[in-house]
Amino acid sequence: MKKILGIIMLGLVLMLVACGEDDTTGDNDSDSDADVIVDAEDEGFDLVSEGELTFAASGEFKPFSYMEGNEMVGYDAAVGRAIAEHMGLEPNAERATFSGIVTGVSEGRYDMAVASHTITEERLEEVDFSIPYYYSGPVVWVRSDSDVASEADLEGLEIAVARGTTYLDMAEEYTDNIPQLDSDVVALQSLDNGHYDVVITDDVTGNEAINNGLDLKPAFYLGVSEQGVAVNKDNPELLAAVNEILQEMIDSGELKELAEEWVGSDITVEPEGAE
Repeated sequence: MKKILGIIMLGLVLMLVACGEDDTTGDNDSDSDADVIVDAEDEGFDLVSEGELTFAASGEFKPFSYMEGNEMVGYDAAVGRAIAEHMGLEPNAERATFSGIVTGVSEGRYDMAVASHTITEERLEEVDFSIPYYYSGPVVWVRSDSDVASEADLEGLEIAVARGTTYLDMAEEYTDNIPQLDSDVVALQSLDNGHYDVVITDDVTGNEAINNGLDLKPAFYLGVSEQGVAVNKDNPELLAAVNEILQEMIDSGELKELAEEWVGSDITVEPEGAE
């Protein structure tokens, strides 16, 4: 009888242990999925590579996207990775020439672009854009000894911009003399070296250049631009998911934290001093 009771008690103990293990496993599974806001597997997105979210950025636009060894880092890269992880997908950052990124998205080479694209009517003809994930103030940058102080001073000047940016359209309002360079950073470096009269680029990039030793200063703002994630027009489900994730990141403060980590300020709100 004692043997029978012992066997029964042992069985009960083993059952309790098994239940405890099952509960623990369930908790772990719940924790691992806690950051998934939109489950890509359930949604069945049309992706470039199964299980991955492939996003493009230039990789030469510090502090938004730049290379550390073989890894692309920066604010844009961090936002792209966060979106992928919130979908339960592996992030795949692809480096591409800025002027060709929108075309790459529209042709299906990338699932999306997180590449500091200003949302414009012209670009909206090729791709769809998410809600803004940051705001930028286009600024006229000059050498520290320049007396350029207003839009009237820009008439006829040599205004350098990065190729493929919306700053070209802005410059065309003041002059026909507009050298186009491969990146904003190259344009600012050339300005510092005595080339061109001014450069038009965003406030963050210009301030980063000054922090890195360039002898430049901001002359004035030319307005405010909204930067969005570009998505193929034939993938509205993905766009909806990106918007949902970005909104959750805004509400939770995650997007602000990423901006402060990589840029040093909260660029998820409109910049001060811009009109």
